[in-house]
Amino acid sequence: MSSTATSGPAAAPTTVGDGRRRFHQGWRIVAALAITQTIGYGVLYYAFSVFLTPMTRDLHASSTQVAAALTLAVFTTALCAPLVGRWLDAHGGRGLMSTGSVLGTLAVLAWSQVNSLPQLYGVFVAIGIASAMVLYEPAFAVIIAWFDGPPYGHGRANALLALTIVAGFASSIFLPLTGLLVEHHGWRQALIILGLAYGILAIPLHAFVLRHPARHTTTAKSEARGDLVKGAVRARPFWLLVAAFTAHGGAVATIGVLLITYLIHLGHEPVFAAAIAGLLGVLSVTGRLVTTGLRRRWSAAPVAAAIFTLQGAGALLLPLVGASVPGAIGCVLLFGIGFGVGTITLPHLLAERYGTAAYASLSGRIALFSVADKAAAPLAAVALAQVVGYGWVMGAVAIACAIAAFALLAYHRL
Repeated sequence: MSSTATSGPAAAPTTVGDGRRRFHQGWRIVAALAITQTIGYGVLYYAFSVFLTPMTRDLHASSTQVAAALTLAVFTTALCAPLVGRWLDAHGGRGLMSTGSVLGTLAVLAWSQVNSLPQLYGVFVAIGIASAMVLYEPAFAVIIAWFDGPPYGHGRANALLALTIVAGFASSIFLPLTGLLVEHHGWRQALIILGLAYGILAIPLHAFVLRHPARHTTTAKSEARGDLVKGAVRARPFWLLVAAFTAHGGAVATIGVLLITYLIHLGHEPVFAAAIAGLLGVLSVTGRLVTTGLRRRWSAAPVAAAIFTLQGAGALLLPLVGASVPGAIGCVLLFGIGFGVGTITLPHLLAERYGTAAYASLSGRIALFSVADKAAAPLAAVALAQVVGYGWVMGAVAIACAIAAFALLAYHRL
């Protein structure tokens, strides 16, 4: 389905010079977003785990009460996603992401001053709103809007791949960096340093580098976009995408949270468990490279379905062979290869089927379900593990991967 974003009576033929300038500007946007996504995920999401222990001590609260703040932020991000998507389709990402960067900076600085759980929760509602405005969903929408139509559309896959490869190292960079800052300056001062660093980089990059291609937005086009969204959400393919990426997002989030704990439960040393879990970040980059390469020969949906199936096998085998070192490594390799595949597959499938005019609106509606599941699934998994054991949790993860794979295969057949 072709996008309505590239048509219209006011569109002019693109000259070679104009095309070259737009191409270079597009990659400047990708480079800027690669920086802001890396530091954004590092500061707004991954750093939290480092602050959990000192915050628990200073706020005189349990780890569960403090950890609930991050869950609240993720749920807030999910609730904001549809509204953010509609704004992006109508106005582009420059103003939204610039404002979100300011909000994120102020929220992190406020986080450094909290003295009670209600204050912490209020700050993380703000962080959740900021995350909806500045992280992957709006960044993907900006790139897809820019790399739209011939000849720019051919660069979309490489642009998304480049962005996610760089940002995929956010945890590898910011977990040890945050640990060093906390060790030398304390958690409150560390947050001030991280908050200021985020603002100094993200605000100007979003404000001065991001651009939105002229779309000659009119009331008629807004109505057409609304009709496209309504038509999509009433049809089966859209809900198969919802099922696939909600199930897979929950599976990935569960493994991300519980893997180290489960490996220790299986008898491995904590250092080994942490080292093996650290492979997930590297494997997510590998999986994205492999997926993008395979998409040049086969359709994206069955490629992702095959990788999700491998992930399910890894989760299913972990209780059986994970007590041994080779078994644990093999299972983590199987699951890890698909750790970041959903991130780059969904934008491709949405743009391929529905075009780019309503991409962000549709993506936001899917994110309402998938991001909420990423918040809820680990909590449900912990409760399940306490009742019936971790083996059943791995079985549930395998089932979720299977649901995601079958949904994508059904989507591909439509």
